[in-house]
Amino acid sequence: MSENIHGSDTNFAELLDDLDGGVFHQKLGHALSAVALGVVQNGKAGKVTITLDVKQIATSRQVDVSHKLTFTEPTAKGKRSEENTTSTPLYVGKNGKLTLFPENQTKFEFDSEKSGQRTNA
Repeated sequence: MSENIHGSDTNFAELLDDLDGGVFHQKLGHALSAVALGVVQNGKAGKVTITLDVKQIATSRQVDVSHKLTFTEPTAKGKRSEENTTSTPLYVGKNGKLTLFPENQTKFEFDSEKSGQRTNA
């Protein structure tokens, strides 16, 4: 792994909120809570695994990130497992920074004079 310590690296905490429109973040929180509860109630180990597969979209500066969440929750008489896979297209910016929108995208500017007026016909 390269020693690239820049402020322009991917901010994973922010990116986590963007994966699957924020739903992946919620699923991860639920999985961690379910496994932790099963561990303390049953005295057995549990497991939460996140797998991220990254593939380029055609020849663009975008990648499709497939995010798989797998967890094993211990139960009184065994274990319960679940697996869920979704994907999110992301932009690759400077130094490989992953973002939901291009880094150089400007805000949309609408003509405020025209948008506030109505025509009476």
